[in-house]
Amino acid sequence: MKEPPTAELLTRIAAGLDGPVEDLVRKDSQFKKRELNADHYVGNPEAVVALLADRKALLQRPVLVRGDLEGTGPLEACVGRPKDKLYQFIGQK
Repeated sequence: MKEPPTAELLTRIAAGLDGPVEDLVRKDSQFKKRELNADHYVGNPEAVVALLADRKALLQRPVLVRGDLEGTGPLEACVGRPKDKLYQFIGQK
């Protein structure tokens, strides 16, 4: 990631996410290597943001975001996995 999101932006993304907040976290080998417990992040946006602010590599990708990224207004966000969710978010079938 060239410019990883700040904790403030991650908070706004989590608030506008179309789906469970824990979907923002990659549960791959890096997650397991750190012996993290996935249950700790279920429905817990504060824990997800804290984790991702500290460990940017665990941010699931792609994350699509609509809205004023530079401002403070609400955002709409979607984890683009599976691809069907991505296409639905951008308005294609």
